[in-house]
Amino acid sequence: MFFGLVMFSGRTSTAGETVGEYIDDATVTTQVKEIIVKDPDAHYFKIEVTTTQGDVVLQGFVNSRDTEARLIAKTREIKGVKSVKSLLKLEEHK
Repeated sequence: MFFGLVMFSGRTSTAGETVGEYIDDATVTTQVKEIIVKDPDAHYFKIEVTTTQGDVVLQGFVNSRDTEARLIAKTREIKGVKSVKSLLKLEEHK
């Protein structure tokens, strides 16, 4: 049993991350999604979150640059986040 645990913890994911790093990235992604859902403006929009080795990328749409700035600031406060890259676009109103 112990040998199996040691072997499992040393495995890497396809992105070259260790299992521990992958779990941490998944936790960060979940926390960022919680921020989006709880935000009074952002939860209406589809925003994709990807995290790789602590680097977070936000993609999708927001209703204002203030919303974008708020999401970025709150994401940076999450333990384990190294950087935040925003590819968020302003929703066009027709």
